[in-house]
Amino acid sequence: MDLHDIQRGVLSPRPSPYAATYVLFRIDDRAHGRELMRRAASVVTSAADTLSPLGETWVSVAVTYQGLRALGVPQSALDTFAWEFRQGMAARATALGDIGPSSPEHWEQPLGGPDVHVVLTALAPDTALLEAAIDRARPAFRQLSGVTAIWRQECHALPTETEPFGYRDGISHPAVEGSDVPGSNPREQPLKAGEFVLGQPDELGGVQTTEPDVLGRNGSYVAFRKLRQDVAAFRRFLEQNSDGPDDAELLAAKLMGRWRSGAPLALAPERDDPALGADRTRNNVFGYACDDPGGFVTPGGCHIRRANPRDAAVAGEPRLHRMIRRGTAYGPLLPDGVTVDDGADRGLMFAFVGAHLGRQFEFAQSQWLNDGVFFGAGDARDPIAATGDGPHDYTIPRRPVRRRLRDLPGFVTTRGGEYAFLPSLSALRWLGALTD
Repeated sequence: MDLHDIQRGVLSPRPSPYAATYVLFRIDDRAHGRELMRRAASVVTSAADTLSPLGETWVSVAVTYQGLRALGVPQSALDTFAWEFRQGMAARATALGDIGPSSPEHWEQPLGGPDVHVVLTALAPDTALLEAAIDRARPAFRQLSGVTAIWRQECHALPTETEPFGYRDGISHPAVEGSDVPGSNPREQPLKAGEFVLGQPDELGGVQTTEPDVLGRNGSYVAFRKLRQDVAAFRRFLEQNSDGPDDAELLAAKLMGRWRSGAPLALAPERDDPALGADRTRNNVFGYACDDPGGFVTPGGCHIRRANPRDAAVAGEPRLHRMIRRGTAYGPLLPDGVTVDDGADRGLMFAFVGAHLGRQFEFAQSQWLNDGVFFGAGDARDPIAATGDGPHDYTIPRRPVRRRLRDLPGFVTTRGGEYAFLPSLSALRWLGALTD
């Protein structure tokens, strides 16, 4: 792969701890939008830059379908992008399980609307360096009256690397051939680069691209989602369905597939092992096929087994649905022990990165998180991250009698989202050079 041409945000795992911000822009003047693309090409960090001028700090720029139209990309070229991308996330809401309180009519404005054209993401180890990164990117937007910032979301990752429900996050990362970025599970063979970057062969031997090739090559699709987490309701559920603090932590582990320390049930089935959870060389080295095919240790319906079935026997080939996932918390933390909602908006800014919106992100969201047919569990949904409407049940396999938890409330609500495209640096320059 030409790492110098790929945006760093595509392949590089995020540092920890870190701060991040998402800024959305609307293009009102085509010439100014093109000038923004030219300037962005000099600001965006490439995958070859293992250390940017500001350390573990980088900026990425993505463009939505409506943004490409606003830039004046010919329709003949637009038609060669993935059809899911052309429709947009709001139009795909039913397929994604964004119904009821998660449906687009309830989304935070302007998410999902036609005015979202450019998504800038800045990432840094702390807020001071983050502001420095934004200051470095700011010249790209100066004196461009035809480009307007319309939304901003501040995010953060704690030194504990946990998300709002209290679980260690960002553990699993696939190895990608030619990326120089190792995977987190040595049992998993590196995936073909074309699973994540256009213009490269994928697992099926195909090559995704656009016309012209320069527009798509070395780019990736990205799905941004703002997910509100009802932390108080999650804590109440654990309390009401357990016999004490230790049992509540075991139940939390059975819902996620990991203890909140990050230690997987597959390697710590009886009790938590915080040292294991914090050890990046050990906390993701496991499978299911030989050790736990029936899910008696790691339930088949738990979050991590749904999101990545690994080597388990399920309908479909898990490698074809493997994704790069990124999650960044937003909003204030709910104080420990509080089980009453304080009304604050808190949750996760989720990002998927890959070359196949349909068979990666949308498949995993609709077939693995919001359904259970793939492993023989009917219409059962993910107990942590499902976004469907209404309560649902969850089964924990055990001997001699399985445990059935009924009427799980929804703990996550979609507050909005966008499908966008992360162009290569050369594609940013190509967009900047467009003429009418």
